[in-house]
Amino acid sequence: MERVPKTEISPETFFKTEEDLQMYIYGLYDFPGLGMCTDDYYATTDNGVSVGTPGELVNIMNNSSISSENINGGWSWGQLRKINIFMDNFRKATISQEALNHYEGVARFFRAKFYYDKVLRYNDVPWYETTLETSSEELYKKQDPRTVVVDKIMEDFAFAAQHVRTGQKGGAVDKWVVMTYYARTALFEGSWRKYHPELNLASTANKYFELAATISAEIMAKGGFSIYNTGNPKTDYRTLFISPDLTKNREVILTTIYDYDIRSNGYWAYMFGDYEPCPTKDIIQDYLMADGSYYSSQSNYKTRDYVEEFTSRDNRLYQTFVYPGWELINTETYAQGAGLHIPRLAKSFSGYHQLKGFQNTKGITYNGGIDWPVLRYAEVLLIFAEAKAELGTLTQGDLNATINVLRQRAAMPSMMLNPAIDPVQTARYPLVTNSNILEIRRERRIEFASEGYRYADLMRWNAGKLLERPQLGIYFKGLGKYDMNGDGVEDICLLDKSATIPAVKEKNSLGKDLIYYRVGKYGEAVDAFLENGTSGCMIYAPTMGTFSAPRDYYRPVPKTQVVLNPNLYQQFGWK
Repeated sequence: MERVPKTEISPETFFKTEEDLQMYIYGLYDFPGLGMCTDDYYATTDNGVSVGTPGELVNIMNNSSISSENINGGWSWGQLRKINIFMDNFRKATISQEALNHYEGVARFFRAKFYYDKVLRYNDVPWYETTLETSSEELYKKQDPRTVVVDKIMEDFAFAAQHVRTGQKGGAVDKWVVMTYYARTALFEGSWRKYHPELNLASTANKYFELAATISAEIMAKGGFSIYNTGNPKTDYRTLFISPDLTKNREVILTTIYDYDIRSNGYWAYMFGDYEPCPTKDIIQDYLMADGSYYSSQSNYKTRDYVEEFTSRDNRLYQTFVYPGWELINTETYAQGAGLHIPRLAKSFSGYHQLKGFQNTKGITYNGGIDWPVLRYAEVLLIFAEAKAELGTLTQGDLNATINVLRQRAAMPSMMLNPAIDPVQTARYPLVTNSNILEIRRERRIEFASEGYRYADLMRWNAGKLLERPQLGIYFKGLGKYDMNGDGVEDICLLDKSATIPAVKEKNSLGKDLIYYRVGKYGEAVDAFLENGTSGCMIYAPTMGTFSAPRDYYRPVPKTQVVLNPNLYQQFGWK
């Protein structure tokens, strides 16, 4: 019983060399990969929904009896235990103080990252910074206040930012990875404190906005990063998400590296929208026109058809979602075949399909080796712009150095200080009257569409009520034939629910069979749902449920944990 285990790491025999510390630290890496491109759907946002297993929030919004008995995920502490084991033992290594500080910094970075995820989910959580055993009295402590935990998080980030090395190999944590997460966390905390009155912390919000601005400014000045821009506005943005090697791309601060023969990204084409993810009209309409004007200022913008709504828009739209005239090459799971793509209304409940993350090439070896950009310099620019706007100190120079650099890549007009208010944006965010903040939020939504940012943004901005809106798709004025690929030739035909799809299909002027869909209201036995049955937008569901604020911005401590530790308490109306 006193022998040292031979098949697992033991503090008695490990933590002796720098190689030991490095090997252990790599075991803490938990960065996301290709799956980020569908997080907007599975988390449930106004960017899209999933027709597969409902997300946690969907269940909460549609279950009046939801409680800590039903929600039992998230209260996991294995990662923290691994971090604290390292913190309790790393100084046994006989290496320089500089090296010790570096590895301590990386471990504290992971602890800060771990804990802020917990704060976002639960608000108050117990803070542990040593390894606990089954007999440790601290296992039965109550939660520490958010303010205490966030102070600890910021201490960890500050130490890591000072001591973690630069110049680490691709895919590894370095100073700039730490700084980017540090700036993100400061921005998020400022937002939560400003926009969530239930916390009663609004008076301290600016402290974190100032920190976010300071950190992001340092990255901008000293990090050596730049926005990927080769002068090809129709392809440069998408190149970031279809590259087999991002380690030398100066926009990418952190990449999850994949190689099909060693570590495949697990690619398959589900994100395209022929299976579960359904992008919404709401995000399609948020993209600006090519001349920089608001799409909502166009006449009859709510009733424009599929071809019209993709005409003369921000180039990022065409690199994120399938557009009329786009040619499908990778047909691995699609019976429709290659050629000009026609939206599959019986597959995507919105009719829209996603390009970001979808590899429109043949060859699983190539597709399985695509790297994923976990952190992009674009985020640093947007953090700086948002923080300055929230502080009320944003200048035209700030916009030119941030938002307008991103717009230049897409060949979009520059954003000018204090733009005219877009009423649609005001309706989305009724707590905001500053047009700079509103437009920076739009820019963030567009730049990071389908990268998994939207859910956290809606939560920190106190915008959960947006998730109650019906999720809509392509608009159809009525039954009949429609051109869906922009070539001027009709491709599909909508029939009433009572009609029978003909056995012999009518051919269009190109000699191709029309694709028929029987349409009706939500829940009827048809191929596609329209708001009004025979007209209107495609619809995922007439109601998404009720978002109960402030409760639904957080999650309860699982009841099983409260039984084990009666000192734990519930917050914000959870039982």
